[in-house]
Amino acid sequence: MSAQELNSKTPDQLRDELVALKKEAFNLRFQKATGQLENTARIRQVRRDAARVKTILNQKAAAAAAN
Repeated sequence: MSAQELNSKTPDQLRDELVALKKEAFNLRFQKATGQLENTARIRQVRRDAARVKTILNQKAAAAAAN
């Protein structure tokens, strides 16, 4: 997921995306703990996507506060 894709979304859509990413991260951690995780790189990708979403949300909030 690129930052450009995220910039085009509304804050509500970004919050929904963040919730979905957090759920996926939880499920991946659970799979890792039970030894069922196949794609270990997905954990890193999900964490970075969540951070990217949070960054865009904060930027949008700061822009709204400045106006």
